[in-house]
Amino acid sequence: MARNIEIRARTDSFEELMHRAAVLALDTPRSYRQQDFFYDVPNGRLMLREFDDGTPAELAFYQSGDRDGSTVTYFSRSPVTNAEAMHTLLAQALTTRGIVSKERHVFQVGQMNLNLDRVDDLGDFVELEVPLTQDDVEAIGEADARAVFEKLGVVHADLVSVPYVDLLNAPRSNDRPSVKNA
Repeated sequence: MARNIEIRARTDSFEELMHRAAVLALDTPRSYRQQDFFYDVPNGRLMLREFDDGTPAELAFYQSGDRDGSTVTYFSRSPVTNAEAMHTLLAQALTTRGIVSKERHVFQVGQMNLNLDRVDDLGDFVELEVPLTQDDVEAIGEADARAVFEKLGVVHADLVSVPYVDLLNAPRSNDRPSVKNA
């Protein structure tokens, strides 16, 4: 399985982050809408992802462990040629856990993907994905991600350790879990 470090934060300054990300990035961002369908499985997460820009859909399985706002994720992905048929099959066999719809802007910063997300019904987020090779030390990838967050002006109090689908599925009352990592 491939692995990466993911770190995510809520933001109230999306446009400002777009400008800061453009300064750090190697090129202009790739922008699109995507929809992620999550299915209940015994362990990990199973997700069917569809894109609106012609990128082929993909089926992804991943397992992750949270560490103080960052996540080490192990994942496998496979292209899907007929996303509608795949969703129908998965929805018949498994319970659909949730659907996450978002506008995503992906900036390439070194080896990292810097994602600026506008998530329907949740708000704005910034996320870094740091790919790791088999020999890479996780702590170094995490330090690299935190250094980029510092350059962007993202503060520790805004870190979110909960996946979007879990935030969407959380109760919508005062006892809804905090999205900030204290």
